[in-house]
Amino acid sequence: MAVTWNRIARRIRVPLGFAFAFLFLWLAKPTPLFLVVGLALVAPGLLLRGYASGYVKKNAELTTTGPYAHTRNPLYLGSMMIAFGFALAARSIWIAAVLVVLFVAIYVPVIRSEEEYLRSAFPEFDAYAATVPRLLPRMVPAGGSGVTKGVFSAALYRRHREYNALLGAVGMYAALILKLMLLRK
Repeated sequence: MAVTWNRIARRIRVPLGFAFAFLFLWLAKPTPLFLVVGLALVAPGLLLRGYASGYVKKNAELTTTGPYAHTRNPLYLGSMMIAFGFALAARSIWIAAVLVVLFVAIYVPVIRSEEEYLRSAFPEFDAYAATVPRLLPRMVPAGGSGVTKGVFSAALYRRHREYNALLGAVGMYAALILKLMLLRK
């Protein structure tokens, strides 16, 4: 059953995000203050995702440098920051509650499934996992012998199409601002 849910969770997370966007806009009650407060989480979340995407070489090597020296899942951490920033911007406890449920139901199994794959594909994963936390970052990057210095690659950023997260965030903020203007009439 767990293997089946892991597979389903991986497949539905993006379409579910689009469906949730409609619920989000319906429940949102933005104010100028909360739009700015939410941006304090959304902007760093976008930066973290963009930064991480410029390091990761999916399925080709175990990435342990850049943000991956602080957390094993900087892309998911960035996504969580973005999502909860939008919950703040929307000023809705219901949105925040649904997000918590969705992250636990979707991302916990996806992360575990990805770790199983990494463990089987890269023998050095266990040593890496022993020094780098799964989600909440360590302040000092993990180091040690055998860790190479990585460099951010704009080509990887583009290949992973991470700019779509920025475009989506701009679109959602535009929708929130439009809703704010309509609520004030």
